[in-house]
Amino acid sequence: MTTNNDAPAATADRPLVPALMLIALVVAVVGSLGAPLITPVAGEFDVPLAAAQWTLTAPLLVGAIATPVLGRLGTGPRRRQVILATLAAVVVGSLLTVVPPSFGWLLAGRVAQGAGGGLTALMMGVARDHLPGERSGSAIALLSVASTIGIGLGYPLAGLLTDVAGLRAAYGLGLLITAVALATAWWSVPQPPAGRSAAIDVPGAALLGGGLLALLLAISQTTVWTDRPAFAAALLASAAVLISTWVFRERRCAAPLVDLALLRNSAVAGANVVMLLGGIGMYLLLTLVTRYVQTPESAGYGFGVDVFVAGMVLVPFSALGFAGGKLVRPLRERLTPATVLAVGGTAVLAALALFALARSQLWLSFAVMGVLGLGVGAFSATMPTAILAVTPAEETSSAMSFNQVVRSVGFSIGSALGGLTLAAHTPIGSTFPTDTGYTTASWLGAATMAVTVVAALTLRRAHRSTTAGSRSNDGPAAGR
Repeated sequence: MTTNNDAPAATADRPLVPALMLIALVVAVVGSLGAPLITPVAGEFDVPLAAAQWTLTAPLLVGAIATPVLGRLGTGPRRRQVILATLAAVVVGSLLTVVPPSFGWLLAGRVAQGAGGGLTALMMGVARDHLPGERSGSAIALLSVASTIGIGLGYPLAGLLTDVAGLRAAYGLGLLITAVALATAWWSVPQPPAGRSAAIDVPGAALLGGGLLALLLAISQTTVWTDRPAFAAALLASAAVLISTWVFRERRCAAPLVDLALLRNSAVAGANVVMLLGGIGMYLLLTLVTRYVQTPESAGYGFGVDVFVAGMVLVPFSALGFAGGKLVRPLRERLTPATVLAVGGTAVLAALALFALARSQLWLSFAVMGVLGLGVGAFSATMPTAILAVTPAEETSSAMSFNQVVRSVGFSIGSALGGLTLAAHTPIGSTFPTDTGYTTASWLGAATMAVTVVAALTLRRAHRSTTAGSRSNDGPAAGR
């Protein structure tokens, strides 16, 4: 194991895998804190719900923009310092959410917390550099499903603390666990191997960041398309120009932010396409179920549950997501990575179909979320396989950061698709959409997942060749 004199070594006394998992879980939990707290924030700070929604949207946007930059910094010699500095920013942001004098300070704190969204890919880079092949593959697979587990933990905990002790207690949880994560990182994360490049393409980072910001704003703010369609179209056009310019620059840059040459490999490019499509269906169902169970029965459907019970609906998602990730290893002994991706996508497809056909009882929502978690866990744990099989070890953080960005875009499209479909089925003057809107949105998600499954199956030949090649490389395939 490569270490540095000024960095504590990850030894048997300081196990590395639990430390990496803790950090990944913490950033996932902190990111999910915004979802159940939108209504309490609006009430406490006397702001509209649309403004309070930014406590969820802003950190997601910041996380997506920060991810490729942190991924590139994570390939250099100062990865440990980057991890510590990012976690320190998250701790400061968490403090601001606990003691904010105004809504603006709370939003600033959530923006700082959003920077932590890019750390999971760096944790994968640490695992690949400092663990033997078999253990690094398993660790990377677990890190891939950390966000699944974190959502299922953060949502009910935030709801319970808000109900019992108020809004600041829920954000106080974020402060506590981020401080623990920072201490854990200082104690356990080693320095990267020597000889890594520290160069970063600052203009490229600005182009990609601006392009992602415009793209995610356009697809996450569904009201923009109904209220200001010309502005929404301008955002999309700006995103296309900025991202195209970034691609043009990256292909000619000596130190690119993302090594786009890796995308010429059919397995890597295909895996990212499958991640984009799969992310749409996964997040669409997640948002549909949580919204449906909180709809009051007076709407003619729904169960009118409070925030805590709505959070408990996500517990099966988290638990079976972990189980799905653990199933990948035995499945990989018999199936190609692409087939395992198809299996995970089929489980998500089944969950969408189940929700479309049967949702009249609350327990069915728990069942749907369990099936969804099983599929998402298997899907997420398998995803790094194709990417890392042909990726140099020093490019792990950058390559997986790009995949995380693709996932974020897919999630945003899924959320927007669900929101626009429900808005289209909301009668004029009504607060809630018709029940048919949920059925339509579910089948749209199912159609997307069907395409995802077909796309995954078409990658089998490419995955077979890259898996064969990985046996002679030092880069483990996650979940192998």
